[in-house]
Amino acid sequence: MTLPLSDVVITAPARLHLGFLDLEGGLGRRFGGLGLALRAPATRLRLARAEDLVVDGKEADRARVYLNALCDAYGREARFALTVEETIPAHAGLGSGTQLALAIGKAFSLLEGLDLTAADIAGLLSRGVRSGIGIGAFERGGLLLDGGRGLKTVVPPILGRLPFPEDWRILMILDPATRGVHGPEEKRAFQTLPPIPASTAAHLCRLTLMKALPAVAEADLPAFGSAIEEIQAVMGRHFAPAQGGSPYTSGRVAAVLAWLQVRGVRGVGQSSWGPTGFAFLPDEATARDIMEALQRTGLAGTLTLAINKARNQGADIHIGRPDNKVA
Repeated sequence: MTLPLSDVVITAPARLHLGFLDLEGGLGRRFGGLGLALRAPATRLRLARAEDLVVDGKEADRARVYLNALCDAYGREARFALTVEETIPAHAGLGSGTQLALAIGKAFSLLEGLDLTAADIAGLLSRGVRSGIGIGAFERGGLLLDGGRGLKTVVPPILGRLPFPEDWRILMILDPATRGVHGPEEKRAFQTLPPIPASTAAHLCRLTLMKALPAVAEADLPAFGSAIEEIQAVMGRHFAPAQGGSPYTSGRVAAVLAWLQVRGVRGVGQSSWGPTGFAFLPDEATARDIMEALQRTGLAGTLTLAINKARNQGADIHIGRPDNKVA
């Protein structure tokens, strides 16, 4: 039975993808990965009933495709008003497409009384093809470990989730002038890049299980940063042929990350295909000092710098009125 709801407003978090764990696949599964939900940026949208289908706001064309697919799949008439108020930057390595799809799907599910899970929505809308991190970020937030794809996998399962230390900060380095590899180009890259040796995949899994995750559990930033940098170094070398021969999509972001490393900042890297870069810092004051020092050098140029935090909860969902929140 359709629930008597007037509208649904959803705010869905961006995520960092910190690296794949197994691109060799000899155990029957490929990919797997480590990622982190972010406080910002976010995708925010409102879905309400209407006489006809009306979609407006940011990424309206993409949003309309998702909503029509949901209506077709569940035999519903496309009588909705969808307003996309805010979106995560597209093709920046922050999971914009997955969060848009999940937010629309969850709002549709609530209005229509369908009780769809994030995994249900992702499978229907072809999200989470290689990574389940965005799905975990939508559902629960925090630091997330996904189990990759096996022969029977529909959506990569989340195997572990840890709350990220509240004091830690993430310096984000965004390049609005560059886009990461995506679409057909991304598919070609995964088809043509050679598999990573099994011994390297084993080392990445060990780094994750025995260094990165325990470091977060014990709030040990140097150990966490060291593990992330090593994972990033392996991933950067592997994907460099698809990124113009560089571990980073944006040369400007790469220059900033090198400057940070020289100054002892730990855990630097690129999220997914980039161009967004990141670095982990112990607290707000340190992050502010580092960012201001970087700005004084002029090295950042037209890049966007922002101090961010992890998000230790999933998407915000409001039904009817903004103060009527559903966890």
